[in-house]
Amino acid sequence: MFGNRRTALLVSAAIVGGAMLTTACQESDSNSKAGQGTSPAAPAANTQAAPPAVPGSATTGGNQGGGTAAQPPAGKSSGGQGTTAAGGGGGGAGDNGSIGKCRSDDLRATAQDATITGDAERTVAVTFKNIGHNCTMSGFAGVDLETNQGPLSAKRTGRPADPFTLKSDTSVSFGVTYPSNDTGGSGVRITGLLVTPPGETKSITVRWPGAATLPVTDGAGSPVKVGPIGSAGQGG
Repeated sequence: MFGNRRTALLVSAAIVGGAMLTTACQESDSNSKAGQGTSPAAPAANTQAAPPAVPGSATTGGNQGGGTAAQPPAGKSSGGQGTTAAGGGGGGAGDNGSIGKCRSDDLRATAQDATITGDAERTVAVTFKNIGHNCTMSGFAGVDLETNQGPLSAKRTGRPADPFTLKSDTSVSFGVTYPSNDTGGSGVRITGLLVTPPGETKSITVRWPGAATLPVTDGAGSPVKVGPIGSAGQGG
């Protein structure tokens, strides 16, 4: 009986010891897992794909400067204001700013009788008015009388006019002289007047305001004469 009691105590002690050992192992495993659970989790790898590189953008790498900001296209400002326009020249002037000569299309021509009583010759004053830009003029204008016997060109007399600037909306005049028809005959009938600005080839038709006829000549040159630009006064 004593032996059975001893055996029962030993078995009971073994059972208790095994239970304690099992409990200790479970607590150790729990502590181990708890320690692992408190450790910070490693950051997940960034698997998102990089955006595609845009040529000329700040994110373009490689030969584009390693991601540096792109330069604006040539001829445009960095602010995107477009191309820069070059300065232009003023109207009526050449590329170097010089003033061009007076053109027929920019001049208005008129004529009036300017004969002074007692003069041996009669005079018509022709006026050029500048209706365009400032321009230069010098020398003589071309003058042709239209007659019933054909055109009659005036002969130039006097010193040629020096170059000058004829400003816009100003005028300059010159004189045309011709002999008075005192022969009592019908003479040469004048039907019109053509004037050509200096250096031009385009003529301007002007109403003739002088005497109706010229005396008949012997053909020794033209009896009509034209003075230099400005010879009949210069108006403003």
